Amino acid sequence: MNTKYIGLLMAAYILIPHTASARENSPALEFSANAAIVSDYVFRGISQSDENFAMQGGFDVAHESGLYTGLWASGVDFNDNDEANIEVDVYAGYGGEIDNVSYDVGALYYAYPSANDSLNYDFWEVYGSLGYDFGMVNTTVGLNYSPEYFGDSGDALYTHFDIEAPLPNNFTLSAGIGHQSIDDNAAFGVPDYTDWNVALGYDWDKFNVSLTYHDTDLDEPSDCADGCAARAVFAISASF
Repeated sequence: MNTKYIGLLMAAYILIPHTASARENSPALEFSANAAIVSDYVFRGISQSDENFAMQGGFDVAHESGLYTGLWASGVDFNDNDEANIEVDVYAGYGGEIDNVSYDVGALYYAYPSANDSLNYDFWEVYGSLGYDFGMVNTTVGLNYSPEYFGDSGDALYTHFDIEAPLPNNFTLSAGIGHQSIDDNAAFGVPDYTDWNVALGYDWDKFNVSLTYHDTDLDEPSDCADGCAARAVFAISASF
């Protein structure tokens, strides 16, 4: 874990009391922060931390109008001789609900500040989603589009469907399936693929504990060198 990332997480905890004060002074704004430790940072079915633990944390600011912005960071390890060891995401969007229908649109920038610029890791996406609350379950369909994806691999589209069901005693069961298409598969390192997950979570006050099963239709090592096979990920997170 590099010192820059440790400093980011320390700053998160230092600033949490100030967010509470700002909330009292600005009722139209809602400030929140989060922190987590995960046994593996999995993004769209593929490990981003070389199948090792990662620390994560972020901030969000939401306006009563539906506008929001935030920052989130995680440790990463692409097994690239430590070129990249942190991911920082900056995003902004607009979301809300009408009756049982929820909506969300925005833009997201993924930065890898420790990586050499020649690797072309940094990229951005626009995203949109629609959700419907059936009472017993919540469903969401969405897409993310990038005009120049990770590693300078061309335009890319990720479509996904997610479902979540509350269970008794503060448990939650969720599942999702998505498909990632990429213009330049050779530059990215894997062919177009489908990923899916099933998760069981438990909420206790401000804390959440979850166990998630991830898998893809990629084969190791023919389709990807490593990190795309089935795995179970354990996570502990807190929200403030």
